[in-house]
Amino acid sequence: MTSTFPSTPIQIRGLTKTYPNGYKALNGVNLDIPMGMFGLLGPNGAGKSSLMRTIATLQEATEGTIQWGDINVLEEKVKLRQVLGYLPQSFGVYPGVSAEKLLDHFAALKGITNGKERKELVKHLLNQVNLYEARDRAVSGFSGGMRQRFGIAQALVGDPRLVIVDEPTAGLDPAERVRFLNLLSEISERAAIILSTHIVEDVSELCPQMAVLIAGEIRATGQPNAMMDQLAGKVWRIQLKRDQLPSYEANYQVLSTRFFMGDIIARIYSKADPGPGFEVVEPDLEDVYFCVMKQIPALPLNVTATTPTSVS
Repeated sequence: MTSTFPSTPIQIRGLTKTYPNGYKALNGVNLDIPMGMFGLLGPNGAGKSSLMRTIATLQEATEGTIQWGDINVLEEKVKLRQVLGYLPQSFGVYPGVSAEKLLDHFAALKGITNGKERKELVKHLLNQVNLYEARDRAVSGFSGGMRQRFGIAQALVGDPRLVIVDEPTAGLDPAERVRFLNLLSEISERAAIILSTHIVEDVSELCPQMAVLIAGEIRATGQPNAMMDQLAGKVWRIQLKRDQLPSYEANYQVLSTRFFMGDIIARIYSKADPGPGFEVVEPDLEDVYFCVMKQIPALPLNVTATTPTSVS
């Protein structure tokens, strides 16, 4: 089953979502999501799931628009769903139903009525996610990684051209995480994939474009490498004793800390050499993330490879 889709970015303008209890999960989101792999990074509670569910037409927006080529997403929900694959943060399955039968059921729900075609599709998808040998096992008994791979298989039914995955690697062991991310990377060659996560490594390893969402607002967008380049020469590291940390937090813009052999390794943001004991280090995407999180004015809103290197 082949679908067509626009080559233009998904354009989100002024998107707001306020729930009946008055909580504003999204506050005027403006965002362009291109083809390929796109990372949406933000802490838990930032509004990522609300944004994903709104794009997936699973909930109404309070204000704003989402346009994808000639598809008005908020008004033409059926048209969008015809090219959509969606893997939510968590999903339930029927107890005792095998992977093969459950995937066949999802394919039938997607409108694939030809039994032979459906059987071939199910076999292809289970092979693609490396679950064919487990096709007769109940999905309810799968490990976390196997269940996520099954989730991707169901999201790929109907050859979607937009795939949304919400916190897909949370709770996976390292081997399952790598396997899952490699699968997403393969799929991104023929579809637009939105990877919503709070795990920085997922974005840094996969996504040529990204955005940071905090408190319902887009705080930064751009190319991860270009964003890291903006911090070149401005991230410093120092090893401290535990009782020294409060003083350093009061006097420096501390980005992150971690324990190391009983001491603390602190990374700070500073345009100039902060003094004795500090060494300048290569910035990583986690430094970018914490700069945005802590509202350190080190990055412009939109960062691309052609953005000037000067920083306000």
